[in-house]
Amino acid sequence: MQSLGRTLWAIPEGYIPSDSVSEAHDLVSHEAACFLNTGDRDADVQITLFFEDRDPVGPYRVKVSARRTLHLRFNDLSDPAPVPRDTSYASLIEASVPLIVQHTRLDSRQPAMALLSTVAYPATPQ
Repeated sequence: MQSLGRTLWAIPEGYIPSDSVSEAHDLVSHEAACFLNTGDRDADVQITLFFEDRDPVGPYRVKVSARRTLHLRFNDLSDPAPVPRDTSYASLIEASVPLIVQHTRLDSRQPAMALLSTVAYPATPQ
């Protein structure tokens, strides 16, 4: 199967609210990166977070199996450090094979919830 995507992606906007209307997993405020690997090789992915007022954190490491998808909540990242809540950040995603990356946020601080989704910026390495 043909590999689609890029190996370098940027998501300049990130923010995980600390509050949610419910503790139910589906309703907890979160940020997610959704990865699609259409190729025949597993992808080793590194995520580095950038902040306004501190040094970057990372890399966080995940694997996206060949011809599979992975929906990764940033809330679940813990190594090398948990992603801080109520803090603006950006992320750089580097993959060993081409991927498609989509960014999603669920803000459930109020009963009228908001869902945001966009395709990440596909950078071309120079």
